[in-house]
Amino acid sequence: MLRERFQSLGYLYFPQAVDGDLCQSLLNAILEKLHPYIARTASGAPVLYGEPFFETDAVWDEVYPKVQRLEAFHGFFHRPELSRLMSLVAGEDHFVYPMKMARIATPRKIGYETPPHQDAYSHHAGPTMAGIWVALHDVDDSMGRVTVLPRSHRDGVRPVFQAEGVGGVQCEIYPHETEWHVSDYQRGDVLIFHSATVHKAEPNTAADKVRISVDTRFCDFGAPVFSTNLEPHHGWRIPGLDWDSIYRDWQSREHQYYWRSYPNLF
Repeated sequence: MLRERFQSLGYLYFPQAVDGDLCQSLLNAILEKLHPYIARTASGAPVLYGEPFFETDAVWDEVYPKVQRLEAFHGFFHRPELSRLMSLVAGEDHFVYPMKMARIATPRKIGYETPPHQDAYSHHAGPTMAGIWVALHDVDDSMGRVTVLPRSHRDGVRPVFQAEGVGGVQCEIYPHETEWHVSDYQRGDVLIFHSATVHKAEPNTAADKVRISVDTRFCDFGAPVFSTNLEPHHGWRIPGLDWDSIYRDWQSREHQYYWRSYPNLF
C-alpha cells in the first residue's frame, strides 16, 4: 500500500518516525560544530548569532567540514528505524549513499533557498533512487520548509536553467502545476521522495531562527550509482574534506568505506 502511494504521489511523509531524543542528540552534536554562529534557545530552536550565511559562504565552509566529520551524523542513516523506512520503497536489500548532507538554512538570505529541482538530474540517478530527509527539530512556516510537487515524477527528468540558491539550477515547472504539498514539521518527521519528484525549500523569513535538517539518498542494491555520490558532500570544492579526514577520529569502522565494493558504479 505504501509503495503504491509512493509511486502515485512521488513521496511519503512519516510524522515523528524517528525518536525525538535521537534527533535531539544529533542536533546537539551539530550545534557544537556551528558555535559561535548558531546556538539553541531555551525552547530548542536553533538561532543565528551575527550575520546570515549561505551554502559555500566563508562561514559555511568553515563549519561544514566539522559537521561532516561527525560519526553520529553519518551513522544516523544506517540506524534500523531509518533502514525500515527505506525498505518500504527500495526493498530490504538497499544501498545508502555515502554522501550525507546537513542543511543549514539561516534567516535573512531570501533568494538563496534551494530552488525547485529533481535529484534525478543533480545526482545522475535512475528511477529507483529516492531521497530521505529528517527534521531534527520543529520547523514552522517561517523557517524554510521543504515543499514537494506531487506527481511531478511522472513526467521524467525535466529541462533545467541557471538559478540562484543551493545547487545553482532550477528545473522547469509546467503551467498546470500549481499545487505544492507542504507542512510544518515536528522533530523526527521523515520525508521520502522519488528521484524525479520536484522539491524545493521555502525562504527562511524568520527573524533569527535557523532550520537544520539532514538527508541522504538511497536505492535498491545493485541499481546504477554515479561515482560523484561516493564523495563527501562538498568534498569536491572544500580542500581537505575527504573520507580520510572524515573517518580519522571515528570510534567504529562499521560505516567506513562500506561503499567501495558496490557492484554498479558509473
